[in-house]
Amino acid sequence: MFDWDPEVYSRFDSLRSRPAIELLSQVHHPDPHLIYDVGTGRGQIARLMADRWPGAVVVGTDTSVDMLQAAGATPTRVSWLEEDVRLWDPSEPPDIIYSNAVLHWVTDHDDLLVRLVESLRPGGVLAVQMPLSWHEPSHRLMREVLASGRNGSPLGPDSLREQLADPPVASPGHYHRLLRTVAGRINVWQTTYYQELTGSDPVLEWVRGTALRPILEGLDPDDLELFLTVYRLALDEAYPAGPDGRTIYPFPRVFMVATTSPQN
Repeated sequence: MFDWDPEVYSRFDSLRSRPAIELLSQVHHPDPHLIYDVGTGRGQIARLMADRWPGAVVVGTDTSVDMLQAAGATPTRVSWLEEDVRLWDPSEPPDIIYSNAVLHWVTDHDDLLVRLVESLRPGGVLAVQMPLSWHEPSHRLMREVLASGRNGSPLGPDSLREQLADPPVASPGHYHRLLRTVAGRINVWQTTYYQELTGSDPVLEWVRGTALRPILEGLDPDDLELFLTVYRLALDEAYPAGPDGRTIYPFPRVFMVATTSPQN
């Protein structure tokens, strides 16, 4: 996992929070006792869940100490826990596991999704949202610039390009078939948001807080400077600003809510 900068990530809070809230709106449980927000970030959704279910214990987990510190700066009854979802084994079955824009960073997340569902209490809910941006120009251009950014020669180590070579997220139909094997009720859908971005280099600033993290951390300073110069020009061509100065950025996401069968 990567070091996350709460300030950079929060620049688009109002836009990034919409999928998270829409995912939460589809989570239905009559009386949860234990809720985990996995990859809680700055904790906004964990605090909403604590308000929605005042009788539940709510725990926000993240691998980023900086994010957890930012989350803890706002008074709340939510507990914060430094935890890696890849190794996480809850000591008690949760009623709700919620994870927004996190699991695409995890390899073998098919196995992880099944394990998370199987860890739930009967009647429990797993709610997950992930981006489907791998095929979008912003992400395709990242790979192309890495592959040929220095006069046709690749930038950075082979391991970095290999890390970005394959889509981290499968199709919505794939997840429906996967979750059908372990859950009683499935709700899977896809949405594309068309975000209006403004300012200088708006798409670059958007991806800087998320998808660009491996490249920002994986290139040496000289290669990174060259990468950003070439990538910025490519983004300007792929996402031109309109006459009003606004840039439209498509933002596709896959959502899934899996509910386990109640105990007979």
